[in-house]
Amino acid sequence: MLFSDPDGDPILLALAPIPRTIYAAGKQSLNILLMALAAAGTLLILAVLVLLDKIVLRRLAKLGQDVVRIGETQDLGRRVAASGKDEFSRVGQSVDWMLEQLELSNRQLEEEHERGEGLLLNILPEPIAKRLKTNLKSIAQSYDEVSILFADIVGFTEMSATMPAAELLDILNGLFSQFDDLAMQSGLEKIKTIGDAYMVVSGLPEPDENHADKLADMALRMIETTQAFSQERGVALRLRVGINSGVVVAGIIGKNKFIHDLWGDAVNLASRMESTGEDGSIQLTKATRDRLSYRYDITERGEVEVKGRGMMTTYLLNGSKFLGSQSS
Repeated sequence: MLFSDPDGDPILLALAPIPRTIYAAGKQSLNILLMALAAAGTLLILAVLVLLDKIVLRRLAKLGQDVVRIGETQDLGRRVAASGKDEFSRVGQSVDWMLEQLELSNRQLEEEHERGEGLLLNILPEPIAKRLKTNLKSIAQSYDEVSILFADIVGFTEMSATMPAAELLDILNGLFSQFDDLAMQSGLEKIKTIGDAYMVVSGLPEPDENHADKLADMALRMIETTQAFSQERGVALRLRVGINSGVVVAGIIGKNKFIHDLWGDAVNLASRMESTGEDGSIQLTKATRDRLSYRYDITERGEVEVKGRGMMTTYLLNGSKFLGSQSS
């Protein structure tokens, strides 16, 4: 070490020799310390990485795999691993809660879809409903062999003038609901109700060689049902029914509040059979009579003046030969 005087001039040089062995030992100790620190740092880094992998990365990967698996299977009833009380557990619990909400929403959507499908099938035949989903244009199809029935409650207009509207509607709904059940049981297609008139067809949307027989059975059961309903409710209801068979065009037109309807001369004539029929009777055209099997009791009514057709020979369906007369 160099010592200087107040003026800065060197006056003394001091030398303290260190033995080489002591210097080497100190340097070696320093190297060992540095190596020990490096090893400790490496071990610490490895430990941190292992803990990071175990505590964070693996659990994060597992959470991701669970979410991907649920997405691939579309199974919202499955859940992700969410055990523990740390942040990842809370994330898993949040994902499970979200899945529960999605499952609930999906179930509600399915229920609404099924309800909507049911309502649509109550309005339209299933084949027409399927076509409507893919084609919003008018849908029409011709059917060569069908039978059409119109039924009307005799004296309904007079009844409506003396009865409260709510009670009248309840009676009409009760009777027509039973008609709906009969149509469903027989595999027939209800077309519509217009006031106190009820319209049903046999032979569409799927062709049926027994369309006339099925509709005749329906008509006889409608007469029976009306009689039983009248006794049950204490009201005097009588039904007038008309049936015709032939060619029709069936389908839907328009795009708002559409209904499945029928068009054609056969439809008009069926309506005329109802309007010119006798109270409590089932009037048939010759076309329908010719299509009915031998098991029905049918009598010729004679000539009836039909609007747009002049005089026509019509027939009355009295019942089944095997079950006795079913209409008055």
